Amino acid sequence: MKAITEELLRYELRNSEPDVYIVPDGAILTPAAKEYLQQKKIRYQMKSNFHDQVHPGQGGQKKTVSTGAPAPQEQRAPAAEKTDTVAVLRPKYTEHETGAFFYEKPEHMTQLYGNELVNKDDPRIVFRGKLDSVQSLIVLAQAVIYENGCQSLVDDLNDILRHLRELMRCDVLGEDVPEMTTIGLTHAELRERSHDPMKFYKIKQMLLPDYSMGINYAYLNRIRTQIRETELSACTAFREGRKYKRGDIIEELNRLSSALHIMMCKYLAGDYTGGGN
Repeated sequence: MKAITEELLRYELRNSEPDVYIVPDGAILTPAAKEYLQQKKIRYQMKSNFHDQVHPGQGGQKKTVSTGAPAPQEQRAPAAEKTDTVAVLRPKYTEHETGAFFYEKPEHMTQLYGNELVNKDDPRIVFRGKLDSVQSLIVLAQAVIYENGCQSLVDDLNDILRHLRELMRCDVLGEDVPEMTTIGLTHAELRERSHDPMKFYKIKQMLLPDYSMGINYAYLNRIRTQIRETELSACTAFREGRKYKRGDIIEELNRLSSALHIMMCKYLAGDYTGGGN
């Protein structure tokens, strides 16, 4: 039987203070752990014995625990007397790692999946922030490039934006990333063209960006680097030991950075119409 010590509790609750701490089945709290919870005014219950909490509506009664059985008849007030009406109060959230219950969401926490909370600096939330940030950069670049009269480049960036939004949706909903083409190319075609741009676009591989190449090219390079940063953030967020549980998201981000490299090559080759600087 696993013993939950005070030291373990302090670590689990280092950034949170739930109303109820749920003891996993098959585990026990040490005396020191119980005392720690009492000092923090956190109630504890076994997971298998957790019941709904009942609050009085207006009658000033103390909070009680509902066992699911009907209350004795003599404790029930007539329906017309609203002062004794009770309402069931259910915990709204649970902590993703510990299973602790919350009736209100702490300011330092946010929802990971459904009503499961994690700290806002959790690597998975940081990854989602990176996804959000690179999308905002693309929209900004599109506004500038559109003013420069390069609609075909705006359209390809819109395809990149669509993919990033799909990645966000798949992560939040826990769905697999569907098979998609990017700027009209499959994953294999993206890889091939990115590794040999001279063959396809007569452009040397990864020319160092320079201000003389223009603002449109500079934006493409900035988006490419930020997608790379997002990919690294995904590796951190989804690593479990030596394995990665969302390889589909990581692979898609890798191919998106290849797509940006290809777009940079196409831009220098003059393949985008109206490509003014």
